[in-house]
Amino acid sequence: MARKHKERQKPVICPYCRRTAVLRSASYVYGKDTLNPNSYLYVCSGYPECDAYVGVHEKSMRPKGTLANSDLRNKRIQAHRALDALWKEGYMTRHSTYIWLQNRLNLRERDMHIGMFSEYLCGETIRECTEFVKLHQRLRKGGHNFETRKQNSA
Repeated sequence: MARKHKERQKPVICPYCRRTAVLRSASYVYGKDTLNPNSYLYVCSGYPECDAYVGVHEKSMRPKGTLANSDLRNKRIQAHRALDALWKEGYMTRHSTYIWLQNRLNLRERDMHIGMFSEYLCGETIRECTEFVKLHQRLRKGGHNFETRKQNSA
């Protein structure tokens, strides 16, 4: 019987400066403001000149996405907030929200992770979610739905 070998973690490379990222305690970047003293980040070895880093999963210590600079990290936060608003405000379940966005952005399931998104995909996520909420708010205010239109035309 063949033994299953644990897959080795590939080096994490900074997309901005091409240096290797290093696993560090989150306090290396956040200092005393670290929310979780046991959390870790992959930080570009050029930090702080190169401000790229990404969080890691606690158990596996694998990166949660790609290294991101300040602008991209902020865009990803905004994209998450926009997407989370859809399920938190009751428009859809959390799971269906991700499926909806996957279809709207024409992504494969394995690519549907905001931690992997570029600034462009974050912008598209924010735009799609904002348009969805605006449309549904207009429909709620005006009472315009299919059933109402059907009744009015009869």
